[in-house]
Amino acid sequence: MGFFFGSGLFEICFAAIFLLVIGTFIVTAVRGIGQWNKNNHSPELAVDARVVSRRTSVNSHHHGDAGGYHMSSSTDYYVTFEVESGDRMEFHLNGSQYGMLAEGDMGRLRFQGTRYLGFDRRPG
Repeated sequence: MGFFFGSGLFEICFAAIFLLVIGTFIVTAVRGIGQWNKNNHSPELAVDARVVSRRTSVNSHHHGDAGGYHMSSSTDYYVTFEVESGDRMEFHLNGSQYGMLAEGDMGRLRFQGTRYLGFDRRPG
C-alpha cells in the first residue's frame, strides 16, 4: 500500500490540515466578533473631514461542480477620509455609499470605532 498510506502518515496529515482550517475559521470568527463588540462600545463621533481617496477591490470567485463551471465576482469599496488633525481613516462602504462620495468632498464624517455611519457633505 505504500509508505504514505500504510504508515498512518496520511491520516496525520489529513487531521493536521483539517485542524488548521477549522482553527483559521475560529480565529477569524473570534476577531470579527471582537471588532463588532469593540465598535458597539465605542462612542459615535462626528468630525470635519475631507475625502482624500477612493478605491475598490474586485474579488473573483470560481465555482465548479457537476453542473459545470462558472465564475462570479464581488467588489469591496473603500474610502479614505482626512480629519482636521491630518490623520487619515479608511472605511469599508457599500456601493451606494461609495457612489455618493467624490475625492475632495468636504463635510462631517460620522463613525463608531471602525464602523462608517455616514458623511454629510458641505456644499462648496
